[in-house]
Amino acid sequence: MNPRPSIAFAKFAAPQTAANRKGTVFVLSADDGGLSDAARAYDPGKTLDRAFPVAEFTGKFAGIVEILAPEATSLDRLVAIGAGKVSGLDEYAWLKLGGTIAASLRKATDVTVVLDLAGASPDGKDAASLAAGILLRSYSFDKYKTRKDKDDGQGNGKADPKKPVKVTIHTADPAGAKKAFVDAEAVIDGVILARDLVNEPANVLGPVEFAARAKQLEALGVQVEILTEKEMKKLGMGSLLGVAQGSPRGARMAVMQWNGGKPKDRPVAFVGKGVTFDTGGNSMKPASGMEDMKGDMGGAAAVTGLMHALAARKARANVVGIIGLVENAVDGHAQRPGDIVTSMSGQTIEVLNTDAEGRLVLADALWYCNDRFQPKFMVNLATLTGAIMVALGLHHAGLFSNDDELAQRLTAAGQSTQERLWRMPLGAEYDKLIDSKNADMKNIGGRYGGAIIAAQFLQRFVKDTPWAHLDIAGTAMGSPLNEINQSWGSGFGVRLLDRLVRDHYES
Repeated sequence: MNPRPSIAFAKFAAPQTAANRKGTVFVLSADDGGLSDAARAYDPGKTLDRAFPVAEFTGKFAGIVEILAPEATSLDRLVAIGAGKVSGLDEYAWLKLGGTIAASLRKATDVTVVLDLAGASPDGKDAASLAAGILLRSYSFDKYKTRKDKDDGQGNGKADPKKPVKVTIHTADPAGAKKAFVDAEAVIDGVILARDLVNEPANVLGPVEFAARAKQLEALGVQVEILTEKEMKKLGMGSLLGVAQGSPRGARMAVMQWNGGKPKDRPVAFVGKGVTFDTGGNSMKPASGMEDMKGDMGGAAAVTGLMHALAARKARANVVGIIGLVENAVDGHAQRPGDIVTSMSGQTIEVLNTDAEGRLVLADALWYCNDRFQPKFMVNLATLTGAIMVALGLHHAGLFSNDDELAQRLTAAGQSTQERLWRMPLGAEYDKLIDSKNADMKNIGGRYGGAIIAAQFLQRFVKDTPWAHLDIAGTAMGSPLNEINQSWGSGFGVRLLDRLVRDHYES
């Protein structure tokens, strides 16, 4: 993969130092189109002043003016970025500005960013968010691409690794920015972990390999247990194991615990669907687009990334993360439509469609989580239904919940992070659609309301515990690219749930 930019923070340079600077410099301008003295120090020839009217640059948010080799300087490039009305910028806006800068880095290796704007936070938090946006936008998944530089004449090319970009952000309070960036970078690392997991091909990342990735969180202080098929069979997880029985790659469940809160505090819990590849089983998917089903573990990826983020920033909360890991494959042992399985809860399920498998995995994972940990609430994430994309498109994830307070807090966290949620209904009228003549329930309903039917199914495995189901099928993979993400796997859910914990559940 491309090496990530290195980030540093510094005080504004003295005019004589700025005038002799080399490399690329980005200066930020507010909506009046003006530049601060700290920014002007890099442009003694007033090249930008002449360029602004010609380019119709007014400081509008994310507007750009670029000068190559500006006169009276040693710079390679001088770039002005519009910040708009600074007092109106929230954390996400600063992330987007960072992303705008990252998109303009090109082949630069030494970059200075001058953040000297009236209205920016004096404690360095805006600078930290700007840096976080640079890291998020700079991510790319190219580990399986090979590059060659000039041949040596004997057919022996050499690898051409790209050098990391050095980014120094000049700000009024570099110490405060550095402190704020510690937490921000922890969350970004969690997002990047989630992106990596979703982007990995299924031949590399199966249930066993995914569990091993989760196990690596022990280095951060997370307690990680890995349940094998044998252990899950003893626990009665027939619903989850039924999905896995067509694959030679054994199922796993990773149980992650971060104990950063008070010892007697009940934990909050997050549960993720981890189908590392989904053929649909005997109810096989069409070939077109099936390659995208390597990302059907986006919920498990988000939970794993979240646990990394919380542990890395030492969140003052007790948190449980559980991921059910299976491959839904087809062979002579694969589950058949019409099979009846017994879940850990003791409830029986008639499997009418083997491609409605994620809910079968989550049923046992949710019951296990609730039964063992008795959490304050459970939030599960899953790339569960195409129906949610029909309803909401690719810009909102579906939110289903049995608890208004939890739903409101999740919605607010989504607005703050722009990992947005839209609440969908639950109700007895929908629930009766999954009653079965042959078992306690069936795993699909009728033609309509597919995302709601799936949520109703999951609700049967949470008892009275406050619970929310996030259907992230449209947002975790293949979602629209934006200022802070140019990756097929978006890492959706990590920033959202970190904000939920940070705002409401830390001691």
